[in-house]
Amino acid sequence: MKRLLFIIFLFINGQNLLFAQNDTIPKLNPAKNDSFLKRSAVPLTMIGTGLVINYASGSIGKENIQENIQNSLDNFHTNAENYLMFVPTISMYTADLLKVKSKNDAFTQTKYLAIAGIANNLITFSLKHLTDEERPNGESYSFPSGHTSNAFVMATVLHHEFIDSSPILAYSGFIFATTTGVLRVLNNKHWVSDVLVGAGIGILVTDLVYRLEPLKNWNPFKDKKCHSLIISPTYQNNQFGLYANLQF
Repeated sequence: MKRLLFIIFLFINGQNLLFAQNDTIPKLNPAKNDSFLKRSAVPLTMIGTGLVINYASGSIGKENIQENIQNSLDNFHTNAENYLMFVPTISMYTADLLKVKSKNDAFTQTKYLAIAGIANNLITFSLKHLTDEERPNGESYSFPSGHTSNAFVMATVLHHEFIDSSPILAYSGFIFATTTGVLRVLNNKHWVSDVLVGAGIGILVTDLVYRLEPLKNWNPFKDKKCHSLIISPTYQNNQFGLYANLQF
């Protein structure tokens, strides 16, 4: 557990240490820093709560919570979470097609979504192999939940893009992301702790991407006339991805 906590600590503080040592990178203004710290309270609380449940015993332990949940169900099973997790991304691109005002253009949205998704999966799947915890159904690599972390990445991107212009749309993604996590537990694929930590990681990683704005000015299509751009999420053979078709 100490090694796991150390890795999470390094992830949360690594970017700040990097910026502190590099004078060539512009300093963020205090208001932006303060906003990020406030936003971090929720995902850090989720991660902390998940860690407590994961390593606790007795009534607040993950085994007891899962047993109580499963005892109240009657052979519940659904694959809906495999599709619901993509609804925030579909909503974002649909809003773009409908010309709903967003923070960034479609290319930048996709760029940040891809960067956050890659970083999230590197962290999530590294933790899965490091902890190698058993799922409630007996399978391997339980902690944390990859479905949930990816769902919250997509939901958080949607939130950042439309919070100023369409708050209802911005927050709607979290409904589908939360439902994804709940269904992972109800399907006996994950413990509650897996879902809480996965959600926290997904939110925190995406907030970091929008705070740091990597490759901010990179857009190879900026000076080219794009006639058609179709982007859609994919899920095949337990792998997540994006399909893009660009025509000039």
